[in-house]
Amino acid sequence: MKRDIILSGVGGQGILSIAAVIGRAALEDGLHIKQAEVHGMSQRGGSVITYVKYAEEVYSPIIDLGEADTILAFELLEAYRALPYLKKGGKVIVNTQSIDPMPVITGAMSYPADIAAKMSAMADVTAVDALALAKEAGNSKAVNVVLIGFMAKNTDIPYETWIETIKTTVPAKFLDINLKAFDLGYNYVK
Repeated sequence: MKRDIILSGVGGQGILSIAAVIGRAALEDGLHIKQAEVHGMSQRGGSVITYVKYAEEVYSPIIDLGEADTILAFELLEAYRALPYLKKGGKVIVNTQSIDPMPVITGAMSYPADIAAKMSAMADVTAVDALALAKEAGNSKAVNVVLIGFMAKNTDIPYETWIETIKTTVPAKFLDINLKAFDLGYNYVK
């Protein structure tokens, strides 16, 4: 099973943590993994893109334009920016949350309207209110785990492998919330 995934969002959303979870789950399932991060102003809310590739053999971590099987986006505008990476027939999983970039905050630009609808006209898009599900799990910061849960059910990596990976990756004090967030995403029906 080969999978090329683009993780896209803004700094502080836990993108690098989720890349590590995906990588470890793939390794536990006997696959090879490569990943590469592109940091913008990640600690100041800037764009962050991470490439994650897993398969029986992986030679490069870079995903070229038009090659991603999945875009897992933590924010609407960042999903739209990452769309050129998606291959024909690929899937976009996007959190419905919008986070204003600096040009919007300063009033120089407006946040684009109807991003999910525009993307849906170009690709197979599933918009998930991951923030609401994360709050239901007990912590709004668990958006990333909700999204990985939703993505995980559409992979060949078994559910149990994902759960064991979360158990070995997440600090004990956050484990229950993260397991609940994962299950809420995994069982989400759109």
